[in-house]
Amino acid sequence: MAKKPKKAPAAEGEAGEAEAPKSRKKLFIAVGAAALLVLGGGGAFVLKKRGAEAQAAHAEEQKPVVFLDMREMMLNLSPEAGPGQDRAKYAKLRITLELKDAKVEGEVKPLMPRVEDTLQVYMRELRPSDLSGSTGLYRLREELLRRVNVAVYPAKVEAVLFKDVILQ
Repeated sequence: MAKKPKKAPAAEGEAGEAEAPKSRKKLFIAVGAAALLVLGGGGAFVLKKRGAEAQAAHAEEQKPVVFLDMREMMLNLSPEAGPGQDRAKYAKLRITLELKDAKVEGEVKPLMPRVEDTLQVYMRELRPSDLSGSTGLYRLREELLRRVNVAVYPAKVEAVLFKDVILQ
């Protein structure tokens, strides 16, 4: 008797079953790659959008700052307590006010006589020891900023900057 060729269809079925897992692997790889592309593209879009928003916010923060120079002031300071301190001490100051923008400059300029008066009255009560060292100048800057902002209210001065501070 001759052998029946039934093995061949079985072999074809086995080959079909062997090809099915390969095609599923290819399918999973293709789906995974597509998912990565979609997620990567979406992530890049979100990051780009956030970057644009951050740049817009940063551009808003970088408005031009205005510096307003004050007249040079020569002030006599209070004498130190103690014997032999009869000699007068002087302070020579050149100050610049830092303002947010030109609109604030228009509000502050008409009030400059008030600002100068406020600073001179305060400075005349200081002793030379109050201005010694970096700590003394830092305290002076903070106190001058507070007093200037009171004098120019509702406008606001951002900082008081020293150009020159000379004690004699």
